[in-house]
Amino acid sequence: MIRPWLGIAARLGLAAVWLVAGASKVSDLAASGRAVNAYQVLPYDVATVIGAALPFVELALGVLLLLGLASRLVAGVSAALLVVFIAGIASAWARGLAIDCGCFGSGGQLAAGQAPSYLPEILRDLGFLILAGFLLIWPRTPVSVDGWLSGEPVVEDEDE
Repeated sequence: MIRPWLGIAARLGLAAVWLVAGASKVSDLAASGRAVNAYQVLPYDVATVIGAALPFVELALGVLLLLGLASRLVAGVSAALLVVFIAGIASAWARGLAIDCGCFGSGGQLAAGQAPSYLPEILRDLGFLILAGFLLIWPRTPVSVDGWLSGEPVVEDEDE
């Protein structure tokens, strides 16, 4: 009985994450590109294009999750993106880079004397990954376009 409500909490929580992340970057796409480039894993031109596109992808994921439309697909894309983010942060940490992840705006090289916060960033993204994983397994939630389109109420089998 509680799983559908946990699902809606996971869906809306992950929607909020993507909406805040995308909105914080969409007003300065060049800065978003510089943040991606700071990871030093892609050629500059590729990093800037990805950085410019990323806020729109995040906003789209957030809107779809907010509506509850294509929830399993969006959860899968979210999970894949979060794995890439975690790998990128871990890579920067392992290579001794001193960067801000740029996850919620800003990003790029840290000023002299500033220390990166890689472990909290990785743990935060792992938490978001758990939300996406929950939605991959149980995508049906109350108050969703998916439910409205299927015409079926969300009913949980007590034996699950």
